[in-house]
Amino acid sequence: MLDRAVVDALFPSDLPEPSHWEEQYPPRGLGEGAKVTRLGPSPTGFLHIGGLYVGMIDRDLASHSGGSYIVRVEDTDQAREVPGAVEQFNKAFKYFGIEPDEADAVGSYGPYHQSQREQVYLTYVRELLRSGHAYLCFATKEELADITARQQATKLPTGYYGRWAIWRDKTAEDVQAALDEGRPYVVRFRSPGKAGERTKFVDAIRGELEHDANRNDVVILKASDQSPRLPTYHFAHAVDDHLMRVNLVIRGEEWISSVPTHLQLFDALGFERVEYAHIAPLMKQQGGSRRKLSKRKDPEASVEFFIEAGFPAPAVQYYMRGLVNARLAELPLAEALQEPISLAECGVAGPLVDLVKLDDICADYVATLSGEEIISLVSEWAETYDPELVTVLAAERDAALAALKVERGPEVANPRKDLRKWADFRTAYGFFFPSLFPLVSDRTDERLGGLSPELISAFAADFADGYADLEDGQEWFGQIRELAAKHGFAPNPKELKKNPDAYPGSIREAAQLIRVALTGSKASPDLHAVARTLGTDEVLRRVRALAG
Repeated sequence: MLDRAVVDALFPSDLPEPSHWEEQYPPRGLGEGAKVTRLGPSPTGFLHIGGLYVGMIDRDLASHSGGSYIVRVEDTDQAREVPGAVEQFNKAFKYFGIEPDEADAVGSYGPYHQSQREQVYLTYVRELLRSGHAYLCFATKEELADITARQQATKLPTGYYGRWAIWRDKTAEDVQAALDEGRPYVVRFRSPGKAGERTKFVDAIRGELEHDANRNDVVILKASDQSPRLPTYHFAHAVDDHLMRVNLVIRGEEWISSVPTHLQLFDALGFERVEYAHIAPLMKQQGGSRRKLSKRKDPEASVEFFIEAGFPAPAVQYYMRGLVNARLAELPLAEALQEPISLAECGVAGPLVDLVKLDDICADYVATLSGEEIISLVSEWAETYDPELVTVLAAERDAALAALKVERGPEVANPRKDLRKWADFRTAYGFFFPSLFPLVSDRTDERLGGLSPELISAFAADFADGYADLEDGQEWFGQIRELAAKHGFAPNPKELKKNPDAYPGSIREAAQLIRVALTGSKASPDLHAVARTLGTDEVLRRVRALAG
């Protein structure tokens, strides 16, 4: 073990003692059972939907227990930091309504970026060196690569341990000589673990677990020739969770194997151990098997995918809460959003993310909203993703409200559910707005069913010349029926099927001409309701464009 004076000389002379940080970050004084949770996103890429999933659980458990939910940006790997990543985190948390109690400038246990906590970490690294729980390691990249290669060649577990930990038991004289030469070093944890030992611990979801005890002397402070001197995740999270008084850490199951290392660090630092809960990963169905949602392969793995498409936040939260606790999926949305999440009810098999199911939930949710609510939410989304739509909705608000009443509302037994997310608005309702609707004037357009251009022109011209804006739907449709007979269409598909060469089509194809002219689509809401909403002038403008 190095002399204290040698250790202290490695650090700034004004570096505070642990007591300073303990006073700055005192116990929170929360009520019994209160949970302090944290999410630690890394700004090395976009926020995975799994991060939102965990954050939702963190937020819920902290809120219902009278605790606090922290977002702490784990940005110690600054070489891989992606510009704008932190802003994306904040946007995602705000959009989905899971903003933290503490983050950045909000909260008294910050700073909440690990890159800004260098002095805190150095204090506790120094403490471990003073006590002999850590040591300086001057092993070069070449030496470490050679160790790994020899371990692999003899089929031994790879790592820096036992006789392979070449600097673990160096004398103080050897260490001092390396320091005098100015050789760069890292600080490694002196693991108390031995080969064959097992560690038992209790997981808040999985119960009692047992794992190989850590025997690796993991790096806890990165190379001395770098600035700032930042720790690895293993060490940083132990220090931060202690000082921020976190008492429940929810994270992915891939971290289970690291628990023995983390418990050793908590013990060496003299900290009270935190409770861990390791959740199963979100999965995707691929063929006959399931796999983890992949950042590289699956666009829906990114939270930005859901924001850009404008998935309604309450519907997404409802769906994800059902993935956490299956019983919540059986409750009405409003009730499920208020019901507490239970870790005891979390499964250990990864839940399947089913976008078809989510679309259905979103459609059901949107169907409960008023026209005013939909316009407000669509406009808010469109401010970023469709500015033209914002202008249109503001200028033609009455038209938008009228459009949203078509086959919707409390008096409609089976309301329309073609609006699932805000990006669908143009497709589902854009044709109601003259400024958004491209007139159909090409009589060879495939949407018109391949009828002759001459027939299409004559039919459309006759419809426009004799058009009456009738209140009764059957009477209104009678105009199409009469024109269909005049232009030789079969009265129904059955007659067309009997003698296909005698007719250009049936009444269905005739109606399709008017449907495509008015909506641009072969599938639309009730055609009479659409025409009444558009008004006579707009109906005639569109049909005459088709007539030519």
